Amino acid sequence: MERSEIFDKIQEILVDALAVDDDEVTNEATLIGDLGAESIDILDISFKLEQEFGFKIEQGELFPEGITQDPDYVEDGKVTAKGLELLKERVPHFNFAELEADPSVENVAKIFTVEALVTFCEQKLQAA
Repeated sequence: MERSEIFDKIQEILVDALAVDDDEVTNEATLIGDLGAESIDILDISFKLEQEFGFKIEQGELFPEGITQDPDYVEDGKVTAKGLELLKERVPHFNFAELEADPSVENVAKIFTVEALVTFCEQKLQAA
């Protein structure tokens, strides 16, 4: 499946799940900040992705859980080098450039973009 086809399907899913307009769903849009997704929405999106693409998404595979609340990975409101390494290991489909430039905890949600979702699905489909 072509990347553009994956994007189109994800765009449909996000428009439906988040009640946003299709022109709001761009590669750069963040799911949480720009599109207003909440944790319950992430579960819904995960379920719809599984149905649409026919793969299983394990808990914490799409979006990391608990790292930003763990004192081993966050210090003084910033993700530590150890935390960043763990994020890269758990969610390699994210682009970490912005978080590496400013590792503030509030920037973790900014790496969860539509493009990251497309990359995630593309990798899952290739692995299948």
